[in-house]
Order: sequence, then structure tokens, then C-alpha cells
Amino acid sequence: MEEIVLGNPLSKEAPRQGVSSDKIWTRDFILICLSNFCVFLGFQMTLPTLPLFVEQLGGNDQLIGIVVGIFTFSALLIRPNAGHSLETKGRRFVYLTGLGIFVFSVGTFGFVKSLLFLFIMRIIQGLGWGFSTTASGTIATDLIPANKRGEGMGYYGLSGNIALAFGPSLGLALVGVISFTQLFLICAILGLLALLLSSTIRFKKVEAKATPPVKKWDFYEKSALPPSLLLFFITVTFGGIASFLPLYSAQKGIEGIQWYFLLYAVALMVTRTFAGKLYDSRGHKAVFLPGTLLILVSMLLLSWLPNSTILFTAAVLYGLGFGTVQPALQAWSVKESSANRRGMANATFFSFFDLGVGIGAIAFGQIGHWLGYSSIYMVAAISVLCSILLYFYIVMKSSVRKPA
Repeated sequence: MEEIVLGNPLSKEAPRQGVSSDKIWTRDFILICLSNFCVFLGFQMTLPTLPLFVEQLGGNDQLIGIVVGIFTFSALLIRPNAGHSLETKGRRFVYLTGLGIFVFSVGTFGFVKSLLFLFIMRIIQGLGWGFSTTASGTIATDLIPANKRGEGMGYYGLSGNIALAFGPSLGLALVGVISFTQLFLICAILGLLALLLSSTIRFKKVEAKATPPVKKWDFYEKSALPPSLLLFFITVTFGGIASFLPLYSAQKGIEGIQWYFLLYAVALMVTRTFAGKLYDSRGHKAVFLPGTLLILVSMLLLSWLPNSTILFTAAVLYGLGFGTVQPALQAWSVKESSANRRGMANATFFSFFDLGVGIGAIAFGQIGHWLGYSSIYMVAAISVLCSILLYFYIVMKSSVRKPA
């Protein structure tokens, strides 16, 4: 396991590091969680409001899907480069660069007057998001003891979930009383606060002699592919929720969409109290199937959606399911990777996360346009079912490879 530089590199701190090796809540771990909270809060405030902004600019469902989806594709393209840069240029450079790009792009949203310019700025935002989230996940992994990685990643994920609890509702509430320009500037300020907080983190130093030369076609970490593929089929569902659920509920005359995001986030936070520990003690088999089944039921309920009670029930089920599955899959993705490949393992994991959301947003824009919003969530349920079937295949293939 790589050493993490927690203090003065000239001081003799190795014995103390060994004693505190099981401690999760260090100064730097708290700082990365606070920074993650700020940037996610700014991001989540734009999540349900950006489709409304696209509508104001004259966009339809298809354009909403494209504007939402292109962000994830630009993040996807930059993640392999971010993974390599984490091991060559260091955590600080990648993370602060990504946050800076995020602040710039979100801050310009409010001054956009055309869909083309918004499209370009979303691409730029995706680049910043790809750099910053790949780096922050890797930084958190560096700081968490290996024997508590599931639990620690659960706590780290909680910082984003708390932002999710307030971000969408806060964004929707603010857009009713202030302009889009003011809203996006507030989101940019939150990103700037994240940059200032993270600048004080004592990042793990790059060890040049321990870093292998970068291969020309090294775009992913092979050991992270199984959990990343499973995540892809699950995050497809999020593309449908983030892009079209506010419009779908409004079309049905169902009020309280802000409560959907709040209940979803609260359910996510509840899972952080047990899901990570369950993964650490019993592995992914104890959390994956229960979690994905809850997500599957949630999608079926959204496809039906007769009233607000079903909307809120779907929110709780989705939060419990996604909050159980996502940190376990992320811990699984770095478990088998070597210490100097953690950056690339996280890049692979988040690349498939982005790919799922992006394909979901764009594909569901077409499906919603042709077949109606309810069809979006029926197709999303099928995607979750594909993840379950793929999981069985991965588990069976893994058991066959093990010696008798």
C-alpha cells in the first residue's frame, strides 16, 4: 500500500502513520469531504434547473437530452487522461485544475443566450468535472485505510449525498425567486469554495520511480471493468431521472418534485450507515442484488406514477438501492488494482458512470419524444435488469476460475 504524506516530509512520522492506519476521519479526509460537498452542491443545484433553462432558450426534449448528455461524454473522454495525470503530475494539479475549469464554466451559464454556446460550455464543464471527480475519489481512496475502504468510501460518498439532499430542492426554490444568471453564479461560488478548501489538503506525493511509463493505448484499468460495467447499466436510469423527471411530473400534474430529490438523498444517507461496513465484512454479494432490486422496483413505479405518494416511494427505494450499490461497486473497482493504478481504476469507474448517464439522457430524450415520458422509466427498468443478469454472469465466471 502506498504511503500518504500527512505531515512534514522531513519529520520521522512513519511509526505514527502505522499506529493511526485504521483512522478514517483525518484532517485531510475531512477537507476532501467538505470540498466534495461544496462542488456537488453547486452541481446538484443545476441538475433539475438546467432542463428548465434549456426550455427557456427554446429547446425541446431532444435538445434537453443532448445538452445534459454531452456533459458526461466530455467528462468520459478526459477521465483516462486524468487517471494518468494523477500518477504523473500529482493529485493537487489534477484536482485544482478540474475545480478551476468547473468554476469558470458554470459561472458563464447565466450569460448564455443561445443553445450552441450552452452546448460548448457544457462540454467545458464536463472536462472540469472529469478531472475533479476522478481526482477527489482517488484522493479519498489514498486517505482511507485499505481494511475500511468500503466504509470510508461510504462516508466520502455521504458528502455528495448531503449535497444531493439540498441541492436540487434549493436550485428549484431559488430559480423561482432569482434569475438563472444569479443561480449559476451562486453555483460557481460554491465551486470556488471547494477549490479554496482543497488547496490546503496535504496530498499524496507522486513517487516517480514507482510510476511505470504510460502506455500509448492505456485508457482503462482492466481489474475495474466488472464493477464499472455493472454501474453503467444502473446509471443509465439516472439519466432519465435527472433530465426528465421534473418535466414528467409537471406533465402529470404531480407536485412536490423537490421532495423527490430530498427523500432520495435522505435514503442515500441512511444506507451510508451500514452498506459500506456490510461490503467490508461480506463482500459485494451481500449488497448488489438487494440494491439493484430496489432500483428496479423504483423504475417500475415511476413508469406508472399515478400520484405523489408513488413518486415519493420511488424516491426512497431508488435512494436505498443506489446508495447501497454505488459505494460497494467503487470499492470493488479499486480493490484488485495495484497502488499505482488507483487513479486509473477510479477513472475507469467514473467513465462508465458518465457513459451511463450520458447515454441515458440522450436516448431517453428520443424515447420521451417518440413514446412519452412513462416509457423512459420502463426502458430504465430493463437496463437495471441487464445489470442483474450481467452480475450473475460475472460471479459465475469468477467462481469457475477459482481452484477447486
